[in-house]
Amino acid sequence: MPAARTEERHDKAAGLDVMHPALALRLLASGQQAAARAVDSAIEPLAEAARIAAEALAGGGRLAYAGAGSSGLMAMTDALELPGTYGIPLDKIIVLLAGGAASLSDLAGGYEDDTDLARKDVRNAGIGTGDCLVAVSASGSTPYALAAADEARQRGARVIAMANNAGALLFGNADVAILLQTPPEVISGSTRMGAATAQKIAFNMFSTLVGIHLGHVHDGHMVNLKADNEKLRGRAVRIVSDIAGIDAAEAGRHLATSYGSVKTAILLAAGARDAAEAEALLSQAGQNLRRALSSLAAH
Repeated sequence: MPAARTEERHDKAAGLDVMHPALALRLLASGQQAAARAVDSAIEPLAEAARIAAEALAGGGRLAYAGAGSSGLMAMTDALELPGTYGIPLDKIIVLLAGGAASLSDLAGGYEDDTDLARKDVRNAGIGTGDCLVAVSASGSTPYALAAADEARQRGARVIAMANNAGALLFGNADVAILLQTPPEVISGSTRMGAATAQKIAFNMFSTLVGIHLGHVHDGHMVNLKADNEKLRGRAVRIVSDIAGIDAAEAGRHLATSYGSVKTAILLAAGARDAAEAEALLSQAGQNLRRALSSLAAH
């Protein structure tokens, strides 16, 4: 059986261990840059995946991520950012990392072969109809990811598969297959490098489009952020100020009235009578700020 592309030898890696450090670093950098370009061929499936995930969340379902090793860490990073960036409730996001918390201190490889663990993790999370699971594996054949995807599909969840090898087993029976066909790694088989770089970019794009579909992005602003520290409170003021065209002091006053809700503060600045009316407008607009502003302007 031929080696998967992620296991092939890079044609310029010969003598890497005796290269001048600067030359070695240039080769490593070029490997990362080449891997990043693999995302360009995955635009359409990424768009479809984001649509499915957003529909699940908008319908009251949950978004789950499943993976092992470096791929699992890329998935976990994306998942953990969603509540703070787009205000998606924590109980709507599930992370299934092979080995769980133990893998955060020792990324041992044995967990990725445990199919029983994967099925148990899916069942314990209650993943099923109305939910969406994103399974990721660089090789596309990691047993944990395969079993998690299969279990979720059998229980009625929509399944998105992301892998770096064409014809990956993980793509079988997935609702959407996201192929990130990265070139061979400079360090053969070290998919924490190029393959993971492409996965990280793809996840960034996927989750951002999910946020857009859910109405949590207005122009270039994250208008549903959770402002739970000084940096983010300052960002919230700047967002309200920029979109509403008001100064920072007035933006701060509207944020205080809206208990920190950026969308509500913007609607108050635009003329909503009070927070209750602003929240009603958002509800009627499906939490989409642009539609709520249009509705307010039409009154």
